[in-house]
Amino acid sequence: MAISCARTLFPSPTAGRFSDPKRISPAISGSRRIGVRRRGPELGARVCSEGGPAAGEENERFVGFLREAWPYVRGHRGSTFVVVISGEIVASEHLDSILQMFLMQDISLLHGMGIKFILVPGTHVQIDKLLAERGKKGKYAGQYRITDSDSLAAAMEAAGRVRLTIEAKLSPGPPILNLRRHGDNSRWHELGVSVSSGNFLSAKRRGVVNGIDFGATGEVKRIDTPRIQETLDRNCILIVSNLGSSSTGEVLNCNTYEVATACALAVEADKLICITDGQILDEQGRLCRFLSLEDADFLIRKRAKQSEIAANYVKVVGKEDNSSMGHFDSDVTWNGNGFVERYNVKFQNGVGFDNGNGLWSGGLGFAIGGEEQLSRSNGYLSELAAAAFVCRGGVQRVHIVDGTLGGSLLLELFTRDGVGTMVASDVYEGTRTARVADLPDIEQLVQPLEETCALIRRTDEELGRALDSFVVVERDGSIIACAALFPFFEEKCGELAAIAVSPECRGHGQGDKLLDFIEKKALSMGLDNLFVLTTRAADWFVRRGFSECSIESIPLERRRSINLSRGSKYYMKKLQVQQGGIAIEQVAFR
Repeated sequence: MAISCARTLFPSPTAGRFSDPKRISPAISGSRRIGVRRRGPELGARVCSEGGPAAGEENERFVGFLREAWPYVRGHRGSTFVVVISGEIVASEHLDSILQMFLMQDISLLHGMGIKFILVPGTHVQIDKLLAERGKKGKYAGQYRITDSDSLAAAMEAAGRVRLTIEAKLSPGPPILNLRRHGDNSRWHELGVSVSSGNFLSAKRRGVVNGIDFGATGEVKRIDTPRIQETLDRNCILIVSNLGSSSTGEVLNCNTYEVATACALAVEADKLICITDGQILDEQGRLCRFLSLEDADFLIRKRAKQSEIAANYVKVVGKEDNSSMGHFDSDVTWNGNGFVERYNVKFQNGVGFDNGNGLWSGGLGFAIGGEEQLSRSNGYLSELAAAAFVCRGGVQRVHIVDGTLGGSLLLELFTRDGVGTMVASDVYEGTRTARVADLPDIEQLVQPLEETCALIRRTDEELGRALDSFVVVERDGSIIACAALFPFFEEKCGELAAIAVSPECRGHGQGDKLLDFIEKKALSMGLDNLFVLTTRAADWFVRRGFSECSIESIPLERRRSINLSRGSKYYMKKLQVQQGGIAIEQVAFR
């Protein structure tokens, strides 16, 4: 079983599009043993193979990946993920290979790890293709589909075809040949995933808007949360189509992203995952790995005058004002945007679906169709709008993942930096550049550590001069953590210093939040390495990827000011960001 899972759990990041992930696990026939070798003064173990050095390196790489993934495996167990698969992916000519990769292998594997899945496949591209095959053309009013009888028939056919395809791809178990070595073969024969679908979605007609009758186009009215939870608790993967039933027994064609966001909010999902046909890139063509809720909201609002999707988002969540949005701190930048303070979200229509108002009361929603139906051409605005909306409603994480990259779902979930774009409502919450008014709080944080010699003592004047280098975490008007980044641009490295967390807030990840923020800020400044001088926190830094180094590795300018009598240890960490992706010619959000 380990060999079979390894084949899909950690594919090579360089695997070609629509191709099987590169196999990293050792060959089934290759025998392995554990050897011991000396690495300088340390005694280390390495995985070796009779297949030669190359096989040994592959074995070591596999073991390393498995160890890296284990914390995420444990953390995701028992979680509920809503996965929306874009219509472009579903309608791709490479559908079989994509579904084979994402659904049968990756999602089945994740389901076996204890993750609950709700899959929402998009069908709008297939609907238009079916209409074209029949000599018809899709009708739109603005960006909304007008669902006439022909369009509804195509929508029903597309939904059924996609559902059956997904069920078929999820049904097989793992290859039996890969499991024979583990004995008792009978227990492996019934490992196919149970898949369920049904009428979990109630909808209402969009009706007549501005004199236009939208026919059988529907809006989400209610999600049957108890039955969904019951189905998930039976260890089934649930497929929810974009077709809903009205109170009068009609079939209505709803928007895929409206259905997905409704499901995510109704079941209080841990994640919403959007599988797209590309990546979200910045103006320099680099992958946007992280967007705070405020970042995503800001980007969508920038497009409100050019995009109906963005304009409707603003109508639904309310116009930007001081009471709802806080303010943008332009001094806190890593990759071009500032991090801002938390703000209170106010929904015009409420978030629940038991009030009968639907998700978008008053004819609002995330439109896909017309000029904006291709997600890539509009910068994946539908995905961003859905991400921002569900984050406002309580879903903490949204991942936008390129479905054309082999194994990208696993890499996104089981590696530290992932390969897609994460939108989060809680990461870096309250993190900003220090201000003059923060000096007393910073002094109060670092003073106990200075008294125990854990931190070097700084005078008020020295703290004031270094204030621009400090980052703080603010909660309810109080500074609960701080850290400083001092860059050395010539050597392309930076010093992490004065990291301190209020005693009552320790053990809750504030130090990790600051370190992650500092690392991203350092990368945005063009730095390659981060170093730290410490006397009492070496273990903490080693667990977070720092390695001990000599004083010669420290920039000369910094070495000249080191107080050698403190006996500090020196640690260095190399900062790495994976590159890659497809360019979006018409999109430049940042």
